[in-house]
Amino acid sequence: MKLLRTALALAAATCFTLATAALPAVAADPTPAAPKKLFTMSDSRLKGSSGLAKSQKYEDLYWTVSDTGETARVFGVDTDGDIKVTLRFKADVRDVEAVAVDREGTIYIADIGDNAKSRDMIEIYTIPEPGSLEDAENVRYHRYDFTYPDGAHDAETLLVQPETDQLFIVTKAAKGAAIYATPATPSREGTNKLTKLAAAPAGTFTDGTFLPDGQRAVLRTSTDVATVAWGDTPTLVARSSVPAADGESVAEASADNAVLVGGGNSSAAVYQVQVPAKKAAASPPASSAPPKGSTNADAGAGAGAADKNHNLRWIIIGAALFALVITVLTFPPGRRERLDRMAENARLTGQSATPTRRRHSA
Repeated sequence: MKLLRTALALAAATCFTLATAALPAVAADPTPAAPKKLFTMSDSRLKGSSGLAKSQKYEDLYWTVSDTGETARVFGVDTDGDIKVTLRFKADVRDVEAVAVDREGTIYIADIGDNAKSRDMIEIYTIPEPGSLEDAENVRYHRYDFTYPDGAHDAETLLVQPETDQLFIVTKAAKGAAIYATPATPSREGTNKLTKLAAAPAGTFTDGTFLPDGQRAVLRTSTDVATVAWGDTPTLVARSSVPAADGESVAEASADNAVLVGGGNSSAAVYQVQVPAKKAAASPPASSAPPKGSTNADAGAGAGAADKNHNLRWIIIGAALFALVITVLTFPPGRRERLDRMAENARLTGQSATPTRRRHSA
Protein backbone atom coordinates (compact mmCIF):
# COMPACT_ATOMS: atom_id res chain seq x y z
CA MET A 1 0.00 0.00 0.00
CA LYS A 2 2.84 2.38 0.78
CA LEU A 3 4.28 1.94 -2.71
CA LEU A 4 0.82 2.37 -4.21
CA ARG A 5 0.32 5.66 -2.40
CA THR A 6 3.76 6.82 -3.51
CA ALA A 7 3.03 6.01 -7.15
CA LEU A 8 -0.33 7.78 -7.04
CA ALA A 9 1.26 10.83 -5.42
CA LEU A 10 3.91 10.87 -8.14
CA ALA A 11 1.24 10.75 -10.83
CA ALA A 12 -0.73 13.57 -9.21
CA ALA A 13 2.37 15.75 -8.86
CA THR A 14 3.31 15.11 -12.48
CA CYS A 15 -0.17 16.04 -13.73
CA PHE A 16 -0.24 19.21 -11.57
CA THR A 17 3.20 20.33 -12.81
CA LEU A 18 2.29 19.80 -16.45
CA ALA A 19 -1.05 21.55 -16.08
CA THR A 20 0.29 24.60 -14.28
CA ALA A 21 3.13 24.95 -16.77
CA ALA A 22 0.53 25.69 -19.43
CA LEU A 23 -1.18 28.49 -17.45
CA PRO A 24 -0.45 32.05 -18.67
CA ALA A 25 1.73 34.26 -16.45
CA VAL A 26 -0.16 36.96 -14.54
CA ALA A 27 1.31 40.43 -15.13
CA ALA A 28 1.83 42.82 -12.23
CA ASP A 29 -0.80 45.51 -11.79
CA PRO A 30 0.63 48.66 -13.45
CA THR A 31 -1.80 50.99 -11.65
CA PRO A 32 0.24 53.56 -9.69
CA ALA A 33 -0.42 54.28 -6.03
CA ALA A 34 -2.77 57.18 -5.36
CA PRO A 35 -1.19 60.53 -4.36
CA LYS A 36 -0.88 60.98 -0.60
CA LYS A 37 -1.08 64.41 1.00
CA LEU A 38 1.71 64.75 3.58
CA PHE A 39 1.63 68.34 4.83
CA THR A 40 0.96 71.99 3.99
CA MET A 41 3.47 74.84 4.16
CA SER A 42 1.37 77.75 5.41
CA ASP A 43 3.86 79.81 7.43
CA SER A 44 3.55 83.52 6.58
CA ARG A 45 7.34 83.81 6.22
CA LEU A 46 7.28 81.43 3.26
CA LYS A 47 5.43 83.22 0.47
CA GLY A 48 5.61 81.14 -2.65
CA SER A 49 7.71 78.01 -2.13
CA SER A 50 9.89 77.48 -5.18
CA GLY A 51 11.94 74.32 -5.00
CA LEU A 52 12.16 71.54 -2.44
CA ALA A 53 15.10 69.32 -1.45
CA LYS A 54 15.43 66.48 1.05
CA SER A 55 17.95 67.05 3.84
CA GLN A 56 20.86 64.61 3.99
CA LYS A 57 21.59 65.34 7.64
CA TYR A 58 18.17 65.53 9.28
CA GLU A 59 15.38 63.00 8.98
CA ASP A 60 11.99 64.32 7.85
CA LEU A 61 13.38 67.76 7.01
CA TYR A 62 13.15 69.51 3.64
CA TRP A 63 14.83 72.69 2.45
CA THR A 64 12.88 75.22 0.41
CA VAL A 65 13.26 78.77 -0.90
CA SER A 66 10.85 81.58 -1.67
CA ASP A 67 10.71 83.27 -5.07
CA THR A 68 8.97 86.36 -3.65
CA GLY A 69 11.09 89.03 -2.02
CA GLU A 70 14.71 89.34 -2.99
CA THR A 71 16.27 88.04 0.24
CA ALA A 72 18.81 85.27 0.47
CA ARG A 73 17.06 82.79 2.77
CA VAL A 74 16.64 79.03 3.01
CA PHE A 75 13.91 77.46 5.13
CA GLY A 76 14.02 74.04 6.79
CA VAL A 77 10.49 72.58 6.89
CA ASP A 78 9.43 69.41 8.74
CA THR A 79 6.77 66.91 7.67
CA ASP A 80 4.11 68.83 9.61
CA GLY A 81 4.72 71.82 7.35
CA ASP A 82 6.33 73.89 10.13
CA ILE A 83 9.48 75.94 9.58
CA LYS A 84 12.10 74.55 11.94
CA VAL A 85 15.01 76.77 10.92
CA THR A 86 15.79 79.78 8.72
CA LEU A 87 19.26 80.31 7.27
CA ARG A 88 20.25 83.73 5.88
CA PHE A 89 23.32 84.56 3.83
CA LYS A 90 24.30 88.05 2.77
CA ALA A 91 24.22 87.81 -1.00
CA ASP A 92 22.61 90.14 -3.53
CA VAL A 93 20.22 87.67 -5.14
CA ARG A 94 17.86 88.52 -8.00
CA ASP A 95 15.48 85.60 -8.67
CA VAL A 96 16.05 82.44 -6.61
CA GLU A 97 14.05 79.57 -8.13
CA ALA A 98 15.52 76.24 -7.02
CA VAL A 99 17.29 74.44 -4.19
CA ALA A 100 19.15 71.11 -4.08
CA VAL A 101 21.26 69.13 -1.61
CA ASP A 102 24.16 66.82 -2.45
CA ARG A 103 25.11 63.64 -0.59
CA GLU A 104 27.64 65.52 1.55
CA GLY A 105 24.98 67.88 2.90
CA THR A 106 25.84 70.94 0.81
CA ILE A 107 22.81 73.11 0.00
CA TYR A 108 22.72 74.66 -3.49
CA ILE A 109 20.62 77.80 -3.96
CA ALA A 110 20.00 78.55 -7.64
CA ASP A 111 19.55 82.21 -8.57
CA ILE A 112 18.66 81.32 -12.15
CA GLY A 113 15.27 82.93 -12.82
CA ASP A 114 15.15 85.36 -15.75
CA ASN A 115 11.63 86.07 -16.97
CA ALA A 116 12.83 88.89 -19.23
CA LYS A 117 15.76 86.80 -20.56
CA SER A 118 18.08 89.73 -20.01
CA ARG A 119 20.68 88.48 -17.53
CA ASP A 120 24.28 88.29 -18.64
CA MET A 121 25.08 85.88 -15.84
CA ILE A 122 23.34 83.58 -13.36
CA GLU A 123 24.54 82.45 -9.94
CA ILE A 124 24.49 79.35 -7.78
CA TYR A 125 25.28 79.69 -4.06
CA THR A 126 26.31 76.92 -1.68
CA ILE A 127 26.04 76.71 2.10
CA PRO A 128 26.52 73.70 4.40
CA GLU A 129 23.66 72.08 6.25
CA PRO A 130 23.91 73.44 9.83
CA GLY A 131 25.19 71.47 12.78
CA SER A 132 21.95 72.21 14.67
CA LEU A 133 18.51 73.42 13.70
CA GLU A 134 18.93 76.97 14.95
CA ASP A 135 18.23 80.14 12.97
CA ALA A 136 21.35 81.78 11.55
CA GLU A 137 21.66 85.33 10.20
CA ASN A 138 25.05 85.33 8.50
CA VAL A 139 25.80 81.92 7.07
CA ARG A 140 29.08 81.58 5.22
CA TYR A 141 28.56 80.85 1.51
CA HIS A 142 30.31 80.31 -1.83
CA ARG A 143 29.19 81.88 -5.10
CA TYR A 144 29.59 80.44 -8.60
CA ASP A 145 28.84 82.48 -11.76
CA PHE A 146 27.66 80.92 -15.02
CA THR A 147 26.82 82.01 -18.57
CA TYR A 148 24.88 80.17 -21.29
CA PRO A 149 26.60 79.47 -24.62
CA ASP A 150 23.59 80.69 -26.64
CA GLY A 151 22.18 83.74 -24.87
CA ALA A 152 20.03 84.32 -21.78
CA HIS A 153 17.38 81.81 -20.64
CA ASP A 154 14.81 81.64 -17.91
CA ALA A 155 15.20 78.58 -15.66
CA GLU A 156 13.74 77.14 -12.47
CA THR A 157 15.32 73.67 -12.32
CA LEU A 158 18.65 72.70 -10.78
CA LEU A 159 19.76 69.05 -10.66
CA VAL A 160 22.66 67.63 -8.64
CA GLN A 161 23.65 64.14 -9.75
CA PRO A 162 24.38 61.75 -6.85
CA GLU A 163 27.96 60.50 -6.40
CA THR A 164 29.49 62.93 -8.93
CA ASP A 165 27.83 66.19 -7.73
CA GLN A 166 27.60 67.25 -11.38
CA LEU A 167 25.19 70.19 -11.78
CA PHE A 168 22.57 70.53 -14.53
CA ILE A 169 20.17 73.37 -15.31
CA VAL A 170 16.93 72.81 -17.25
CA THR A 171 15.61 75.95 -18.91
CA LYS A 172 11.96 76.98 -18.71
CA ALA A 173 10.28 77.47 -22.09
CA ALA A 174 7.09 76.34 -23.79
CA LYS A 175 9.23 75.38 -26.80
CA GLY A 176 12.94 74.82 -27.10
CA ALA A 177 13.75 74.05 -23.46
CA ALA A 178 17.15 72.44 -23.00
CA ILE A 179 19.43 70.81 -20.45
CA TYR A 180 22.75 72.52 -19.70
CA ALA A 181 25.70 71.11 -17.75
CA THR A 182 28.12 73.04 -15.58
CA PRO A 183 31.84 72.22 -15.61
CA ALA A 184 32.62 69.13 -13.53
CA THR A 185 34.45 71.33 -11.05
CA PRO A 186 33.15 74.91 -11.27
CA SER A 187 35.50 77.70 -10.29
CA ARG A 188 34.70 80.55 -7.91
CA GLU A 189 37.08 82.77 -9.86
CA GLY A 190 35.76 84.19 -13.11
CA THR A 191 32.69 82.97 -14.98
CA ASN A 192 31.95 79.31 -15.75
CA LYS A 193 30.55 78.45 -19.17
CA LEU A 194 27.59 76.11 -19.37
CA THR A 195 27.47 73.38 -22.04
CA LYS A 196 24.26 72.42 -23.79
CA LEU A 197 23.75 68.70 -23.16
CA ALA A 198 20.48 67.96 -24.97
CA ALA A 199 16.99 69.18 -25.68
CA ALA A 200 14.63 68.80 -22.74
CA PRO A 201 11.38 66.83 -23.02
CA ALA A 202 8.33 68.87 -23.93
CA GLY A 203 7.00 70.91 -21.01
CA THR A 204 7.53 74.10 -19.05
CA PHE A 205 9.57 72.73 -16.17
CA THR A 206 9.52 74.38 -12.74
CA ASP A 207 11.74 71.98 -10.76
CA GLY A 208 13.52 68.63 -10.85
CA THR A 209 15.44 66.08 -8.83
CA PHE A 210 17.62 63.06 -9.43
CA LEU A 211 16.43 59.77 -7.96
CA PRO A 212 18.86 57.98 -5.59
CA ASP A 213 20.14 55.63 -8.33
CA GLY A 214 21.52 58.59 -10.28
CA GLN A 215 20.27 56.98 -13.50
CA ARG A 216 16.90 58.72 -13.56
CA ALA A 217 15.66 62.23 -12.93
CA VAL A 218 12.13 63.50 -12.34
CA LEU A 219 11.16 66.85 -13.86
CA ARG A 220 7.90 68.63 -13.13
CA THR A 221 5.66 71.18 -14.74
CA SER A 222 2.74 72.94 -13.06
CA THR A 223 0.52 69.94 -13.81
CA ASP A 224 2.60 66.78 -14.18
CA VAL A 225 5.90 64.98 -13.52
CA ALA A 226 8.12 63.24 -16.05
CA THR A 227 10.68 60.47 -15.52
CA VAL A 228 13.82 60.90 -17.61
CA ALA A 229 16.45 58.20 -18.16
CA TRP A 230 19.78 60.00 -17.79
CA GLY A 231 22.81 59.64 -20.02
CA ASP A 232 24.56 61.46 -22.84
CA THR A 233 21.11 62.05 -24.29
CA PRO A 234 18.45 62.11 -21.52
CA THR A 235 15.31 60.33 -22.71
CA LEU A 236 11.72 60.64 -21.56
CA VAL A 237 10.44 57.39 -19.98
CA ALA A 238 6.94 58.24 -18.76
CA ARG A 239 4.92 61.05 -17.24
CA SER A 240 1.78 61.40 -15.10
CA SER A 241 -0.38 64.17 -13.68
CA VAL A 242 -0.02 65.41 -10.09
CA PRO A 243 -2.58 66.93 -7.72
CA ALA A 244 -0.65 70.05 -6.60
CA ALA A 245 -2.01 72.89 -8.74
CA ASP A 246 0.45 75.54 -9.98
CA GLY A 247 3.22 73.30 -8.73
CA GLU A 248 6.68 74.71 -8.21
CA SER A 249 8.64 71.89 -6.60
CA VAL A 250 9.60 68.22 -6.63
CA ALA A 251 11.94 66.41 -4.24
CA GLU A 252 13.23 62.96 -3.40
CA ALA A 253 10.89 61.16 -0.98
CA SER A 254 11.74 58.85 1.91
CA ALA A 255 9.63 56.10 0.34
CA ASP A 256 11.09 54.01 -2.47
CA ASN A 257 10.18 54.93 -6.04
CA ALA A 258 8.30 58.06 -4.95
CA VAL A 259 8.79 61.81 -5.00
CA LEU A 260 7.23 64.77 -3.22
CA VAL A 261 5.51 67.49 -5.22
CA GLY A 262 4.53 70.85 -3.79
CA GLY A 263 2.38 73.77 -4.80
CA GLY A 264 3.73 77.28 -5.21
CA ASN A 265 1.07 79.42 -3.55
CA SER A 266 1.01 80.89 -0.03
CA SER A 267 -0.50 77.68 1.38
CA ALA A 268 1.48 75.05 -0.50
CA ALA A 269 0.29 71.46 -0.10
CA VAL A 270 2.89 68.72 -0.50
CA TYR A 271 1.95 65.29 -1.85
CA GLN A 272 3.81 62.02 -2.20
CA VAL A 273 3.35 60.52 -5.66
CA GLN A 274 4.74 57.47 -7.41
CA VAL A 275 7.54 57.94 -9.93
CA PRO A 276 6.02 57.55 -13.42
CA ALA A 277 7.03 54.31 -15.12
CA LYS A 278 6.34 52.83 -18.54
CA LYS A 279 3.36 50.45 -18.47
CA ALA A 280 3.75 46.91 -19.78
CA ALA A 281 1.96 46.14 -23.04
CA ALA A 282 -1.43 44.52 -22.49
CA SER A 283 -1.95 40.95 -23.77
CA PRO A 284 -4.57 40.64 -26.56
CA PRO A 285 -7.82 38.82 -25.59
CA ALA A 286 -8.20 35.20 -26.65
CA SER A 287 -10.46 34.55 -29.64
CA SER A 288 -11.66 31.42 -31.39
CA ALA A 289 -11.52 33.11 -34.78
CA PRO A 290 -8.68 35.22 -36.19
CA PRO A 291 -9.43 38.97 -36.17
CA LYS A 292 -10.05 40.85 -39.36
CA GLY A 293 -6.88 41.68 -41.18
CA SER A 294 -4.91 38.85 -39.58
CA THR A 295 -2.45 36.98 -41.78
CA ASN A 296 -2.01 33.29 -42.40
CA ALA A 297 0.95 33.43 -40.06
CA ASP A 298 -1.36 34.74 -37.31
CA ALA A 299 -3.80 31.91 -37.96
CA GLY A 300 -0.94 29.43 -37.90
CA ALA A 301 0.17 30.79 -34.54
CA GLY A 302 -3.35 30.21 -33.17
CA ALA A 303 -3.39 26.68 -34.55
CA GLY A 304 -0.02 26.06 -32.96
CA ALA A 305 -1.41 27.08 -29.56
CA ALA A 306 -4.35 24.67 -30.03
CA ASP A 307 -1.93 21.86 -30.92
CA LYS A 308 0.04 22.55 -27.74
CA ASN A 309 -3.12 22.26 -25.62
CA HIS A 310 -4.05 18.99 -27.40
CA ASN A 311 -0.57 17.58 -26.79
CA LEU A 312 -0.76 18.62 -23.13
CA ARG A 313 -3.90 16.49 -22.64
CA TRP A 314 -2.15 13.44 -24.08
CA ILE A 315 0.87 14.06 -21.86
CA ILE A 316 -1.35 14.11 -18.77
CA ILE A 317 -3.11 10.89 -19.86
CA GLY A 318 0.25 9.26 -20.53
CA ALA A 319 1.49 10.28 -17.07
CA ALA A 320 -1.55 8.66 -15.45
CA LEU A 321 -1.02 5.40 -17.43
CA PHE A 322 2.65 5.43 -16.44
CA ALA A 323 1.67 5.70 -12.78
CA LEU A 324 -0.71 2.73 -13.23
CA VAL A 325 2.05 0.59 -14.77
CA ILE A 326 4.37 1.51 -11.90
CA THR A 327 1.68 0.44 -9.44
CA VAL A 328 1.27 -2.96 -11.08
CA LEU A 329 4.99 -3.60 -11.33
CA THR A 330 5.57 -2.61 -7.71
CA PHE A 331 2.77 -4.87 -6.29
CA PRO A 332 4.38 -6.46 -3.19
CA PRO A 333 6.34 -9.53 -4.54
CA GLY A 334 6.20 -11.44 -1.23
CA ARG A 335 2.42 -11.57 -1.27
CA ARG A 336 2.31 -12.68 -4.93
CA GLU A 337 4.76 -15.55 -4.29
CA ARG A 338 2.78 -16.63 -1.18
CA LEU A 339 -0.44 -16.86 -3.19
CA ASP A 340 1.33 -18.88 -5.90
CA ARG A 341 2.57 -21.46 -3.31
CA MET A 342 -0.90 -21.77 -1.77
CA ALA A 343 -2.39 -22.45 -5.20
CA GLU A 344 0.18 -25.21 -5.91
CA ASN A 345 -0.45 -26.90 -2.51
CA ALA A 346 -4.17 -26.86 -3.15
CA ARG A 347 -3.68 -28.57 -6.49
CA LEU A 348 -1.58 -31.37 -4.92
CA THR A 349 -3.73 -31.96 -1.81
CA GLY A 350 -7.14 -31.12 -3.20
CA GLN A 351 -7.70 -28.46 -0.46
CA SER A 352 -8.97 -24.95 -0.94
CA ALA A 353 -6.35 -22.30 -1.76
CA THR A 354 -8.22 -19.66 0.32
CA PRO A 355 -6.38 -18.95 3.56
CA THR A 356 -8.39 -19.66 6.72
CA ARG A 357 -8.35 -17.82 9.97
CA ARG A 358 -7.26 -19.57 13.15
CA ARG A 359 -9.94 -20.17 15.67
CA HIS A 360 -9.23 -19.52 19.31
CA SER A 361 -10.32 -22.22 21.75
CA ALA A 362 -12.95 -21.20 24.30
